[in-house]
Amino acid sequence: MDTIDTGFVSHMFPRFSPSGDKIYCIAGSTTRPYCVIEVHVESKHVVIIKDTKHDEVDPGYISEPKAVTYPTEDNKVAHGYLYLPKNKDYAAPPGSLPPLLVKVHGGPTSSTLPNFDLNKQFFTSRGVAILDVNYRGSTGYGMHYRKELYGNWGKVDVEDCCNGALYVANSMKAADREKLCIDGGSAGGYTTLACLTQRNEVFKAGASMFGVSDVEALVKETHKFESRYIDSMIGPYPECKELYKERSPVNHVDKLNCPMIFFQGDEDKIVLPNQAEMMFNAVKEKGIPCCYVLYEGEQHGFRKSENIIATLEGEFCFFAKVFGYEPADIECKLNIENLESVQR
Repeated sequence: MDTIDTGFVSHMFPRFSPSGDKIYCIAGSTTRPYCVIEVHVESKHVVIIKDTKHDEVDPGYISEPKAVTYPTEDNKVAHGYLYLPKNKDYAAPPGSLPPLLVKVHGGPTSSTLPNFDLNKQFFTSRGVAILDVNYRGSTGYGMHYRKELYGNWGKVDVEDCCNGALYVANSMKAADREKLCIDGGSAGGYTTLACLTQRNEVFKAGASMFGVSDVEALVKETHKFESRYIDSMIGPYPECKELYKERSPVNHVDKLNCPMIFFQGDEDKIVLPNQAEMMFNAVKEKGIPCCYVLYEGEQHGFRKSENIIATLEGEFCFFAKVFGYEPADIECKLNIENLESVQR
């Protein structure tokens, strides 16, 4: 088999030209946004046909990912990409370690790629390290790895996210053990909430964006296309009804014990706002710092640019406030409940 080095790290939707002498695909890089490229099979020459329009980013602010493989439960391994903080204008105090944000992809059986992502660079350029986890069940590591999630959603993904955070902090000494946080949206939000209720000793803060907190409600209410999808991830319903209840973070709100911020759309029909509200109220009643941001006119996944920006800045500000440092170059507009409990 002949290999062509395109200079990119990921290639999606490849298509041959009618003559078969060229390949077209969407290519990703660690330092530039997605491009449409043309690859000449015989000469191996690569042409960028369409580049994503964006403001040029100085390389001095770009954190490039490092692939990491780490031990997890049952003598298995999990994978991810580690982004260390990088900003050419600033250096951390000697001997200090950065906060670490564990990011959980959605799907739940999709994957994260080491492609340039301004959302991640937003955090790393402001002093926060990121571990982008491809827990067992993620696509891209072979069929056996992919099938590890069958029947185990809410279990192996939780194990791999928690063990990944501890590996970076304890084994790699690349993050502050007392400043581990986690976030995710939708299915990634589910794993985030599951981590915070099942392994509540690992993370010190969390952010859920329209996260699934009740998988029993999800399987009852989801659209027809994915109506039987969760059967493979947890088990057939209603035969496994008790397992669905056990795996639902909404049934374990009493175990939430760290600061949390929730972002939710008021028109979300997949994860109803009352699920986020119930978890927010549980944290609030415990006197733990928390925040609930409800966007008018948003559904499952935010589409308005102003809300996407507000979510990114709001999450960063929330972590900064609960960890006790001022958020760089951003005015915090959040109404954080119980914030005084960590400022005493």
